[in-house]
Amino acid sequence: MKKYCLFLFSLVFVISQSFAQNDPAAKKVLDAVSAKVRSLKSIVTTFSIRQLTSKGKDNGTKTGQISVKGQKYLLKQGRMEVICDGTKTYNYDGNKTVTVAAAEEPGQTLTPQKILSGAYDKDFSYKLMPAQGNFHVIELRPLDARKNFQKVTVYVDKAKSLITKAVILDKSNNTLQVSFTKINTSANLADNLFVFNKGKYPKDVEILD
Repeated sequence: MKKYCLFLFSLVFVISQSFAQNDPAAKKVLDAVSAKVRSLKSIVTTFSIRQLTSKGKDNGTKTGQISVKGQKYLLKQGRMEVICDGTKTYNYDGNKTVTVAAAEEPGQTLTPQKILSGAYDKDFSYKLMPAQGNFHVIELRPLDARKNFQKVTVYVDKAKSLITKAVILDKSNNTLQVSFTKINTSANLADNLFVFNKGKYPKDVEILD
């Protein structure tokens, strides 16, 4: 279970080929998403992560919940939790270990708020694809060839200007389908929700930093 969350957090969300220039129509959609997210005090959403191999084998679906407030977030997936207070991340493996690390620099990884925010213009080239029903579809390719994924396709709800799904294709042609449902944009989240409290975990929990 842990590997799914870590993959979502630390995709390190390409091939050397990129578009000659970014698509203004795609930028307009992404800018609208960014403006919408910046206007919100918080976002709480359930998510599912479905993993498919390059041969189409379904390796299962994991579910959880993400609470986001600015650069802070709390992700819960079964017994496992990841807390980011904006400075550090605390990754509890659901058993007896918490791994502490510096929060990633903006733009270096696809954290949950990164996926939801639509703020991709500095890290990706992007192109608007044919719409699918009520969704804009945008294909993004990382500008950094060292990333271990080829492209990300995001689906933007036309009416809400929110990203509800991201499909990530890695360099081995495996796919992660990340879907966001039950998106609550009016939750009142206390700041202490994003503060690591060792007392919440087993007494013998080991802190690794």
